[in-house]
Amino acid sequence: MKKVPVQDAVGMKLCHDMTKVIPGEFKGRAFCRNHIITQDDIQELLSIGKEHIYIWEENAGEIHEEDAAVRIAQAVMGKNLMKTEPEEGKSLLKTTIRGLLKVNSSLLTRLNSIEHVTIPSLPNNFVVNEQEKVASARIVPLVTQEENILKVEELCRLEGPVFEVKPFKKLKAGLVITGSEVYKGRIKDKFGPVIQEKLTHFEAEVIGQDYCPDDCKMIEKSIVKFFAQKADLILVTGGMSVDPDDLTPGAIRNTGARVITQGTPAQPGNMLMMAYLDEVPIFGVPGAAIYCKTTVLDVVLPRVFAGDFLTKEDFIRMGEGGLCRNCPICHYPNCYFGR
Repeated sequence: MKKVPVQDAVGMKLCHDMTKVIPGEFKGRAFCRNHIITQDDIQELLSIGKEHIYIWEENAGEIHEEDAAVRIAQAVMGKNLMKTEPEEGKSLLKTTIRGLLKVNSSLLTRLNSIEHVTIPSLPNNFVVNEQEKVASARIVPLVTQEENILKVEELCRLEGPVFEVKPFKKLKAGLVITGSEVYKGRIKDKFGPVIQEKLTHFEAEVIGQDYCPDDCKMIEKSIVKFFAQKADLILVTGGMSVDPDDLTPGAIRNTGARVITQGTPAQPGNMLMMAYLDEVPIFGVPGAAIYCKTTVLDVVLPRVFAGDFLTKEDFIRMGEGGLCRNCPICHYPNCYFGR
């Protein structure tokens, strides 16, 4: 690039976007790449701190930041994503559907280790909406050696894209509400409406809701009934504490389901249980879900609706970041919980 005093640059083209910042008011593009400078632009350029501009001179083996950003974005982009035209040196990845963002974390680390390459993103397993930005691609200098971008492209060609968005499936759910106090009408059911609301978020079809007393056989029977009715997901609420009268874990086990976890290193929702009866996930939902807006259940439900099969290791990894701070106003999922 050639460095030229602003006063001498009339008629020349800018070789990169220029950003204007007004503290607390504005941050954005003031001049675009390839803008032809006029006499009227000089004062504005000086006001944003640009006493010199840079004119692009072709140099074999080098690539401009905007061209690099587009190529990086294209390389890392998987299903249900689109890239934006470069602006201020970066190209964004945005979603084309609502779903669950999946990130190949190890590959992302390798790409960000390549000189000049920067690819920040939302975390893995983040619920995203249509047209939401999930990642950004850019290089940190104005130019880089093209071989750095070729490394990005080759790694993605060999290992696949870094990012994709999995759509949520339309699942059929069965609900089993336990507790003799609810079954016998001593208290009003508080669990059913809470779980129904969470399922509505994923447009699930609730095929039935059973009420069972503290009777292991009856709970087991309801679970098996929903399984026979081809439920894709079964949620059993209550009866999950250490009290000997709490029978839900035993009832789930008695169905022959394969237990993934009984207890999770995350709070609230410490006592959450998950099992699979064949391929149908069954959750034992502890009482925290009535009181707390966000629990471990809210972390794992999106993964179930995206078609993930969870393992014990998935729950173990929740330990770091698994302690909710119980903020006065809950901002989940825009926080660290369950990450």
